[in-house]
Amino acid sequence: MMGWTKREERRSLGKSGLGRRTSGRSVSGACISGKFVSGLLVFGVLVSGLFLSGCAQSNQKTQQKKSIRIGVSLYRAEDTFINNLRSELEESAKVYEQENGIKVTLDIQSAKGNQNTQNNQVERFLSLGCDVLVINPVDRTSASSIIDKAMTAGVPTIFFNRQPVEEDMNRWDQLYYVGADAKESAVLEGQIVTDQYEKDPASIDRNGDGVVRYVLLEGESSHQDSLIRTEWSIQTLKDAGVPIEKVTGGIANWERSQASALMEQWLEQYPGEIELVVSNNDDMALGALDAIERAGVYGITVVGIDATTAGLDAVHAGKMLGTVSADRKAYAGAIMEIATAKALGEEIPEEMELENGKYYWSKQRIFTEK
Repeated sequence: MMGWTKREERRSLGKSGLGRRTSGRSVSGACISGKFVSGLLVFGVLVSGLFLSGCAQSNQKTQQKKSIRIGVSLYRAEDTFINNLRSELEESAKVYEQENGIKVTLDIQSAKGNQNTQNNQVERFLSLGCDVLVINPVDRTSASSIIDKAMTAGVPTIFFNRQPVEEDMNRWDQLYYVGADAKESAVLEGQIVTDQYEKDPASIDRNGDGVVRYVLLEGESSHQDSLIRTEWSIQTLKDAGVPIEKVTGGIANWERSQASALMEQWLEQYPGEIELVVSNNDDMALGALDAIERAGVYGITVVGIDATTAGLDAVHAGKMLGTVSADRKAYAGAIMEIATAKALGEEIPEEMELENGKYYWSKQRIFTEK
């Protein structure tokens, strides 16, 4: 920045003759004039610097808006529901690019059911400069490690499908969750059976003894959706007055093959007793159907949750009574809406109506053959 010292100012004034009294102008007047000029020069340099700095920031913001990078870690890519949701997320990113002219890079990785692997993936995402993290936690109770890393890097994070505990979610105002209300899913699943029983009791109570005997297929014991779906699907049946009696139940970890093995075992242990299969998700319901078909047994009612492609096919074929669907397109769209807004430093649209400013619940509906 250019400026004059007092000595240099006097020397310059002396050489120019401005320091002598001429035409009624005094030395002091000239000094004031010189200081005024010097002040103008300093002011001009400062304004120019601010203008250039503003331009740099504006240019940087423009560059940021040309592309965004989102790191996505799935607990297990082989999970049917998660895989379907992944496809919707990729489609949502394409639509966003077309509508906004901003390139979206989705770096999608599978943790393969290993929390340490997922933690390493998060570190990689951050080292690559991802603008936002989208995490489907392996273990929802271990989300604090991911949150620590995200907070340190200042990168907003969206969890989905597996809800971290409330204490963790409240640690930072840049944490979000997108999911389907597990209680609503369970109540709707129970409603499928209730509606059918009220319409035609004999279609559920096959032996006509006035009691519907059921088995229950559960997801992971540590997953909040599994616990809530288990409780409220059965509670809904009880509240509606459906006369039910539990034969047995077991944990099949959301997997078709594990459910098939359990169902095969139960059919052998309780021949002719099972009339209803209540499953925490479609994959396990389909596993039960596999075992039922292998055993050549007929008349067992099966219900699930998720409305996966295979699950809907089974419903349309009359093999499953019904399933419950979260709107996957809206589900993925909500993730993308929050992620792009945070990546661009914008406010999340008010119409999303986030609960407590953090939670987005995807709408759900019943699917039956009719």
